[in-house]
Amino acid sequence: MKGFARRAREVIGVPKARVLFLCTHNSARSQMAEGLLRAAAGDRFEVHSAGTVATTVRPEAAQVMAEIGVDIAGHESKTLDRFRTQAFDWVITVCDDAAEACPVFPGPARRLHWSLPDPGAVVGDEERRLAAFRKVRDRLRALIGEFVRGRAGDPRVP
Repeated sequence: MKGFARRAREVIGVPKARVLFLCTHNSARSQMAEGLLRAAAGDRFEVHSAGTVATTVRPEAAQVMAEIGVDIAGHESKTLDRFRTQAFDWVITVCDDAAEACPVFPGPARRLHWSLPDPGAVVGDEERRLAAFRKVRDRLRALIGEFVRGRAGDPRVP
């Protein structure tokens, strides 16, 4: 049925719902969220991520995502400025600082806020740091699953 629904959207030209994940540095949480949504339902969503400040994608984020078969190693950290004039259906902040700094976007953007701890702030040995990234990844995975299932009423998301 998924293949049929995807083909029907292509034939009738129904656009994908546009989603922007925001975080402070666009280095871990928002990058993982972008990769997870794209992997879970990329045929139904156009997915982007950005930060209030651009840095680099954390290698720990790429590593824990690779553990579940999602490749974000080629992602780049982007600033919010790149997307300020674009319309989104959903703007999802994944850290409290970004939620406070999030501007108003043009169009019908609905906002969600998922307050997640910064795994990059965890200090200690490699295993402790990776455990923090895994915990955030797994929470994001659950939230994205709920988000995708909750969108069944949207005509763009069969």
